[in-house]
Amino acid sequence: MTYASLKPASQAFVQRKRLIFVRAAALLAVLLLLVAKPALIEGSNGHETLELFGLSLVLVCIAGRLWSILYVGGKKNEELVSTGPFSMMQNPLYFFSTVGAVGVGLIYGSFLAAVALGLASFLIFRVTARKEAEYLLGKFGPSYLAYIRSTPRFWPNPLLYRDLDELQFSTRALKRTFYDGLYFLAIFPAIELVEHFRASGLLFQPFVTLY
Repeated sequence: MTYASLKPASQAFVQRKRLIFVRAAALLAVLLLLVAKPALIEGSNGHETLELFGLSLVLVCIAGRLWSILYVGGKKNEELVSTGPFSMMQNPLYFFSTVGAVGVGLIYGSFLAAVALGLASFLIFRVTARKEAEYLLGKFGPSYLAYIRSTPRFWPNPLLYRDLDELQFSTRALKRTFYDGLYFLAIFPAIELVEHFRASGLLFQPFVTLY
């Protein structure tokens, strides 16, 4: 899939705006945890299965983001990267982050939360990706246009995979991405802590049940 009516831009999208959106969504998710509970009871087979699957998705998210940053770290908006994960899709960092958001919802034990978080992430990253694409089109011109015409925007196509014989990466960018990934992983003990306080009577009972 490519972008329709894409217009070249002279300035890159300000990443701070995306971070504001993401943090606002994270705050909303935390508030939701306090006023809602999953329909599946903590400790039940269904809840534990969803939790395990969600944790697996979060680990995939962290590994995928680290893999992606090996190729683009330190070169984003400066060099057209079209190998590794970027050969299968235009926005692997956003794809894996969305996978992580779905995983967080499943760790909570709710299909509805997983769909809501995944959809919110997808919409936020869709806007960001378009802004970035407009800048890259203005910077790289025909070579970038050829790239987006042959590469899926969001959903990966493994058949397109190609790689480099040698890879140079930024250890600083890799470290920063690793720390960012820990935020996804920290959700698991946070949810477990909320459930423990609720079971112990130290936290008020929720008003809403999420399926």
